[in-house]
Amino acid sequence: MSQGTLLYAQSGGVTAVINATASAVISTARAKKIKVLAARNGILGALREDLIDTSKESAASIAALAHTPGGAFGSCRYKLKSLDADRAKYERLLEVFKAHDVRWFLYNGGNDSADTALKVSQLASEYGYPLTCVGVPKTIDNDLAVTDTCPGFGSAAKYTAVSVREAALDVAAMAETSTRVFIYEAMGRHAGWLAAAAGLAGENPDDAPQIILLPERAFDETRFLAKVKQVVEKVGFCVVVASEGIHTADGRFVADAGGAKDSFGHTQLGGVASHLADRVKAELGYKVHWTLPDYLQRSARHIASKTDWEQAQAVGKAAVQFALKGQNSVMPVIVRSADVPYRWKIEAAPLSKVANHEKKMPAGFIRKDGFGITEKARRYLQPLIRGEAPLPYGRDGLPKYVTLKNVAVAKKLPAWEG
Repeated sequence: MSQGTLLYAQSGGVTAVINATASAVISTARAKKIKVLAARNGILGALREDLIDTSKESAASIAALAHTPGGAFGSCRYKLKSLDADRAKYERLLEVFKAHDVRWFLYNGGNDSADTALKVSQLASEYGYPLTCVGVPKTIDNDLAVTDTCPGFGSAAKYTAVSVREAALDVAAMAETSTRVFIYEAMGRHAGWLAAAAGLAGENPDDAPQIILLPERAFDETRFLAKVKQVVEKVGFCVVVASEGIHTADGRFVADAGGAKDSFGHTQLGGVASHLADRVKAELGYKVHWTLPDYLQRSARHIASKTDWEQAQAVGKAAVQFALKGQNSVMPVIVRSADVPYRWKIEAAPLSKVANHEKKMPAGFIRKDGFGITEKARRYLQPLIRGEAPLPYGRDGLPKYVTLKNVAVAKKLPAWEG
């Protein structure tokens, strides 16, 4: 198994624990005497032949990755199209792999990344190049198919639930003479998992958040405003958590940021909390505060979930093991075997069943009125945010994170002109 190198790349929005996966990938491969290269800035680095030699990093630095947020090697939002439409780019990837004797390709990302890994595998097979491709799950949106949950989600969910609980205490203290309504905007384009996690902040019917708006249910402004008024009159204040992807019955996003598209072709969202705040003030006359945590949701390593952290490392280790066994076009997924006590294991799932499939909130997880989560959802979500992941702090009171050297390997091919 000493022949060939393993190439690892990160894709899309990073998470608080994606580097924990990277740490597990590198340390597991090192134990097998496999050299690991990393693509700088994701698949773009592979196309540009901008590869990093991770063997230049100390064991201590690789271990420190496990508690460092961000993407240690850089990530990117760059969507490869079909094999026919982007054939030249896929062939370029194979040229780079051949030049550096890459025999195992691990792509750490979400739905689109699973699709890319699958297509690279298909092209390698077509050309007879011995390459094993493994997708490695990552997303705070928790929308990957097959896997019970996705590394990155548990920590973002914990951050959301904690933030909403703390903010609710602030609002409750000031409601008599100040803020009556507080609106928190959570990430989630088509799936409301992260907004739903905010429901863990409350334990009783009148606890905050009293209203959760999910993309799985069409947004009705009249019903929403009536609910806000009802809650304020009963409780004295109202905390609303809204997913960025909520939309009206005709499919129009409530927070369509000017119709702009990102590199994946998705409508750029953001600003739903601001919009809702304006409507509440205009129609109900309440004083409203709102927040858009944005990147804070996915970068908050200081409050990472131990469950999530352990699962992030487990999928990284399993990805290497699957790859070295020649299990091609698969992804290590998390399988839940019990809720109480929470138990899980890692299994291999075909990339074809993951790629471009989207897992939304089940109907049974959403309250009948559409404004909250059910006990079934709570049983699913609670184990994912449990525990605190170890984090060293310096004398300055700040977390001690690591910055890698990221030494590039020598290029062997002409520059990519794509």
